Amino acid sequence: MGWLEFIAVFAVFFLSHNLPTRPEVKTRIVAAIGDWGFTTVYSVLSLAVLYWLLMAAGRAPVVMLWGWAPWQNHVPLIAMCIVCVLLALTIARPNPFSFGGARNDWFSTDRPGLIRWTRHPILMALAIWALAHLVPNGDLAHVILFGTFASFAVLGMKLIDRRKQRVMGSDWVRLRQELSSGPFLHSPASLRGLSIRLFFGVLAYAALLHLHPLLFGVSPYLG
Repeated sequence: MGWLEFIAVFAVFFLSHNLPTRPEVKTRIVAAIGDWGFTTVYSVLSLAVLYWLLMAAGRAPVVMLWGWAPWQNHVPLIAMCIVCVLLALTIARPNPFSFGGARNDWFSTDRPGLIRWTRHPILMALAIWALAHLVPNGDLAHVILFGTFASFAVLGMKLIDRRKQRVMGSDWVRLRQELSSGPFLHSPASLRGLSIRLFFGVLAYAALLHLHPLLFGVSPYLG
């Protein structure tokens, strides 16, 4: 199917990510299946459509924009460790500023975790993933794919800020000011919880390295 499949999956991806995050839609879904249910379903749906999109990019006609060199593989190898740890420390944590938060009423500006440095850590992870994979993938389809994801992540941060500020009103401004005035570094709420999340982040990274050839047909290691 070539370019046709690639374009169609792109449309499905953006629809599947836009509709569930609309306040009126998300409220209904959360009311039906709860915060954990929403996070789980949204995550599974996102990963499934993302995998389909990656496969479609691989099946698109090859139009090279730049060549491959061995050093380029170092970029995603290093970046993906950061991405996995970032996601492990973020997923299912309270975050009233973004779309993926769970139990947001538990959020405290005294111990905000990564929210002290970025209000949208999941989108930050997406941007790092996309930009890192852009380096060793110089064909047109993958440049469009990863370039769009990086732009989507950066633009998404701004759009969600506007939407959340509109929905939360003065609470959004108050929480942001409290974060800005708080300590740059702070002790974790639970060392045990932090250790567990770091462990699963590193475990996820190791699993990705091992499964990458099976899932995507390409070895992440230098050749």
